[in-house]
Amino acid sequence: MKSVPRIPSKTAMKPKKQVSQPAIEAGQVWQMEGVTCHIGQVGKTLVNYKLLKGDTVRGPSSLGNKEVLAKHLKAKKAVLVRK
Repeated sequence: MKSVPRIPSKTAMKPKKQVSQPAIEAGQVWQMEGVTCHIGQVGKTLVNYKLLKGDTVRGPSSLGNKEVLAKHLKAKKAVLVRK
């Protein structure tokens, strides 16, 4: 059985480019609506971070899963302010 070569059509859909967020690293600052997220220490699966509202200087530290924090930042459309 012979295989027929495929001829690309002009109307073929092109794959969309996915813009990925940078990897979570220590010292990063992410800006969301009225909230900033300061990344502290980053381990294999856990991240130490602070979520600060407004002009707050000090706030509680949180320890969470790296993947969950990345999904949260993506859902809130966070922008990387400082590396």
